[in-house]
Amino acid sequence: MNEKDRPSEVSTAELIDSMRDSQARILTELRKAIVGQEQVIEEVLISLYVGGHSLITGLPGLAKTLLVRSIAKTLGLSFSRIQFTPDLMPSDITGTEIIEEDRATGKRVLEFVPGPVFTNILLADEINRTPPKTQAALLEAMQERRVTIRGITHELDLPFFVLATQNPIELEGTYPLPEAQLDRFMFNIHIGYLNEEEEIQVVLQTTGEEEEEVRQAVTGEEILRFQRLVRKVPASESVSRYAVRLVRSTRPGDELAPDFVRNWVSYGASLRASQYLILGGRARALMKGRFHVSYEDVRELALSVFRHRILINFHAESENVTPDQIVQRLLEAVPPPGSGL
Repeated sequence: MNEKDRPSEVSTAELIDSMRDSQARILTELRKAIVGQEQVIEEVLISLYVGGHSLITGLPGLAKTLLVRSIAKTLGLSFSRIQFTPDLMPSDITGTEIIEEDRATGKRVLEFVPGPVFTNILLADEINRTPPKTQAALLEAMQERRVTIRGITHELDLPFFVLATQNPIELEGTYPLPEAQLDRFMFNIHIGYLNEEEEIQVVLQTTGEEEEEVRQAVTGEEILRFQRLVRKVPASESVSRYAVRLVRSTRPGDELAPDFVRNWVSYGASLRASQYLILGGRARALMKGRFHVSYEDVRELALSVFRHRILINFHAESENVTPDQIVQRLLEAVPPPGSGL
């Protein structure tokens, strides 16, 4: 190793240590407000370290909004919340132009007033309670990190995350998200009920004296550096091939698709699923103290990456088969190379 290479290695090693330290600080702060939900918190942090968006699905009262608010506080970034309702308009998200009069010249000009999407962390609360036209207003912002109004493009500040919450679609007054928008979310994270001990802890923690305040644990610039670091984590050709084979196996028209996929699935996962499995695997590897992606990383993330990208057909619905059940069977049907399964 020559001296020219040494500073780069030291810098990367220091950055890895910094990321692990920041992760510990973030978790310490989040624990002041959030009890349990380890898997949910891990996947939200992975999406932040990757720069992806997450959809958090669960019944009302499971602290979905509290989780997102607490994460925004730990990152010390600008934060906006949009409560999605049936009468919300696209301009209520992106912003609009208003007519202003120049007092000096008397001329009237159009001036752009930014909407709540111009922030670092956007909480799209109950995103599926507004019609698809308004939901689609987020598409460009989520994919391109910019908004176009009347032909003029406005760039968003980085880092930019959309952390959306939704209620199960079976509840009254909900609109299923369009497939194109669902595909923009890296994860669909399901949040469930706490166990008895955790629920007791929440009750005692929230009904006593003043609760502890969640404080900033990391900066936006550090998050951007961590995102660049994540992309340096090696992913072998065999692990990448395994991720791609899993994704291709969800598509009923693909030769790799098992019979149960052909019977129950109308449309499978897109190329983004392959990308997010590897990107998420890179972040998860760093969070677990490794500098390489493993088959385990891919398998652990498959459920949250796939469940909103698999569109089931009538046969699956009539047999009460869910996307989660299909993914679990898929992980059994497509084992990692050399696993002996």
